[in-house]
Amino acid sequence: MNIVLVTMPWALLDVPSLAVGILRRSAKNAFPDAEVTVVHGNLDYVDWLLERREFTLAQFNLLALDSYFSGLGDWVFSSALYPDDDPERRIQQMTEQLPLSDEDRDMAIGLHRSAPEFVTELARRILALEPDVVGFTSTFQQNTASLATARAIKLAAPRVRTVFGGANCDGPQGAALHRNFGFVDYVVRGEGEHAFPALLKELAKDTPDPEALAGIPGLCLRDGDTVGANPMSARPLLPADIVSPDYDGYFERLEASRVRDWVEPKLVVEGSRGCWWGEKHHCTFCGLNGSFMEFRSKSPDAFYDEVVGQVRRHQVLDMYVVDNILDMKYLSTVLPRLERSGYDLRLQFEIKSNLRREQLATLYRAGLVNVQPGIESLSSRVLKLMDKGVTGCLNVRMLRDAETVGLSVSWNYLYGFPGERPEDYLPLVAQFPALHHLAPMEGVARIVTERFSPNFDRPEFGFQPLRPDAQYRRNYNLPESELRDLAYLFTSPHRGIEEPVNDLLKAAGDRWQEEYVHSRLSGVDLGDRIVLVSRRKDFDWTTMTLQDPFELAVFRLLDQPHSVPSLLRKLAGDTSATTLEALLADWLRLGLVFTDDEQWVHVVPTATNQELLRFERIFDTRRKGTTDDEPEPEPSLAG
Repeated sequence: MNIVLVTMPWALLDVPSLAVGILRRSAKNAFPDAEVTVVHGNLDYVDWLLERREFTLAQFNLLALDSYFSGLGDWVFSSALYPDDDPERRIQQMTEQLPLSDEDRDMAIGLHRSAPEFVTELARRILALEPDVVGFTSTFQQNTASLATARAIKLAAPRVRTVFGGANCDGPQGAALHRNFGFVDYVVRGEGEHAFPALLKELAKDTPDPEALAGIPGLCLRDGDTVGANPMSARPLLPADIVSPDYDGYFERLEASRVRDWVEPKLVVEGSRGCWWGEKHHCTFCGLNGSFMEFRSKSPDAFYDEVVGQVRRHQVLDMYVVDNILDMKYLSTVLPRLERSGYDLRLQFEIKSNLRREQLATLYRAGLVNVQPGIESLSSRVLKLMDKGVTGCLNVRMLRDAETVGLSVSWNYLYGFPGERPEDYLPLVAQFPALHHLAPMEGVARIVTERFSPNFDRPEFGFQPLRPDAQYRRNYNLPESELRDLAYLFTSPHRGIEEPVNDLLKAAGDRWQEEYVHSRLSGVDLGDRIVLVSRRKDFDWTTMTLQDPFELAVFRLLDQPHSVPSLLRKLAGDTSATTLEALLADWLRLGLVFTDDEQWVHVVPTATNQELLRFERIFDTRRKGTTDDEPEPEPSLAG
């Protein structure tokens, strides 16, 4: 067999496709003599554009990432999916409905008009490979480009079998895609490691066995004008069956591309599937793991060997780990081995936000540079509405401790949950200036209803009536009933806070982002005193020393979130509630602590080595009795 696997725009440029890598390995394992070729259509497209017009990485990111919730990237290729349609009608729809700058709008229109030409050329090049089967992976905004190319291939060579898979083909979405686009012969829904080779086995025959095809879980297939969809698999793959991807050829293709100077190439690896938290507490807004929430992870040895094997083979040290959540066993198994491996890895991982500082330090030593801890909010009450299983103070502790150990943090602030109130936001917004030295949210946004999420599945949450997002009506010529099955994103009635509270939240988030680069707060515990240094616009002090034993005890306890009663118990009667509350109120005014839901935590990261040198200079100056630009530490608050 001659098999061609295609990854279309708008897949990211700096990473190979994990899905294609897995399917390539699966196909080669099942058919060692088969020719399995990967076509990097995302790279091909940008190279094709750069031969004809100016195009930038920022413009690519707008279409691939920033416009995900508007579907602009998919809209660009709708002209190739429906080449006989009126292009001006689609352009008018997009212009009227999407708030774009004149430059971005003109750029998108130009790409929309030229997309059919690119798709025709790409289909011709794919067919020159003389494939028997062409497989497309579709995730995020790859649908219309993949469908348009499959259409062009099928029109030119009806004998070629076209197969679709990927996240956009999960559950009802895959069945809808299959029955509405007759040029798609098969859709593999769910995990493909077994289903795809089983399909290839039948397609290798002169006449595929209908009974064998009917036994492939999740497969959508057609017999003439009749379409069918096999039941989805009832069981997820075992960890040992999750295949390590084959990325051969990607890095050479990137090096030959015009975009090689745009990006630093990265590897993509996978240690687990599913979510151990979601198995018991499915976060209400999360639509990930549509087929299977059940958490499964590769053995520590297998995952370590995969990571190191990919690094050795491709000589690339930057790596995305795409697991939805860190397997906690890896903290004591895989990660220490990676630390000892001798490779200067730079990893990115998704974690739960209640990890402690020593656990974050383990991540850092193993090579992690960025984490996505799923913070989402700093309000314990709203986090409970989400079913996140953490508190606002724990999330602030995460931001503080990540700053201490040197991890960058990616997170978003979400709102729009049923039952939330203005008082869940306004007291926290007032405290944002105290956090300006910690990693800010990347954005503030109202939640969108996603397929497979509890908000989608449970009417009692109040997101009915649901309607497919407007992007699907812009991008597809399908009735509403079909769009409902095809869509992943839905519009619904707003829940939770409205204006002006959400405007205040967004403005406070914007200011946090602006102030972060100029803000600093850190401290060092010297045993008999704690020295603090602050550079934050909203606070008029720069250095401070805590040296009263009572203050020191309270501050050290607030390394972890505590309520006033729990602090009093641990202080063993050495103070009164009135005295303690007065101290906490003073520290709140000075931006040293964060409070929510009657819990308190301090917000002072431990000083870095560079800051420690700065502290030493302060004390050397004091000892010598000379002046310096750095103000002297202020006296103890209790003094």
